[in-house]
Amino acid sequence: MWRLIRRRHEVEAEIAGEAAAAAAVTAPPADPDLEAAAFFDVDNTMMRGASIYHFARGLATRGMFTTSDLFKFAVGQAVFRLRGNENPEHIAVARETALAFVAGAKVDDVVRLGEEIYDEVMADRIWGGTRALAQSHLDAGQRVWLVTATPIELARVIAQRLGLTGALGTVAETRDGIYTGRLVGDLLHGPAKAEAVRALARREGLDLTRCTAYSDSANDLPMLSLVGNAMAINPDTELREHAKQVGWPIKDFRTGRKATLTALPIAAGVGAVAGGVAAGIALRRHYRPHL
Repeated sequence: MWRLIRRRHEVEAEIAGEAAAAAAVTAPPADPDLEAAAFFDVDNTMMRGASIYHFARGLATRGMFTTSDLFKFAVGQAVFRLRGNENPEHIAVARETALAFVAGAKVDDVVRLGEEIYDEVMADRIWGGTRALAQSHLDAGQRVWLVTATPIELARVIAQRLGLTGALGTVAETRDGIYTGRLVGDLLHGPAKAEAVRALARREGLDLTRCTAYSDSANDLPMLSLVGNAMAINPDTELREHAKQVGWPIKDFRTGRKATLTALPIAAGVGAVAGGVAAGIALRRHYRPHL
């Protein structure tokens, strides 16, 4: 049975990758190097903390959900974070419930709120060092995409605000501009990120051996291992050790006490999904009466 479940997730990852690549926005640089590109994870790589959690915080300031909403789902996601990577059944449950809570919300509302909340909450949380790395690729004529489990609409807002080419993110099914609550494929996480990059490379004619990928998490090893150049940014312990073993460069832009730094990847992982759930609750409560 576990073999069938794992195969299902492999297929869903492929579907998610193809959907993310199809949804990516492309903008060629002025003096293009069309075969090379860079791919950046977002949470704790480009941005301090989890982008969807910051989005939920922005909704909280608008009185659109309570702290108890966030806490309930944070507890459940903490269990998933600790056990889900080894348990296909837990992963399946997370996938099935990931975006069910936004059913009925309008895509335009999510985009508008994403733009407002990025400017209010997220802009000051961009790592300057990572942003400079992205700019160096743009200056070299290469295209730069974000690759994140964050919903594609929010990922696009972040990419646009940073002046990047576009974004690969989790694609939610919509009908007539309204979320159905179902995903197209799987969450863009782990192997699905690599599938998205591979699909985009086929579409854009990229030479992956000339491409570069950046991440903070060992969860992104499939994506990092897919390209010719990889760099660990603010890495978790497992990624740091792997990067040392294979000779990947390591950059750490974090400051503060060691205990705080160690906790950041876990906090971001839990906060990302719990924040997304809270955000979905808020959007459903706020907008459903007007649909």
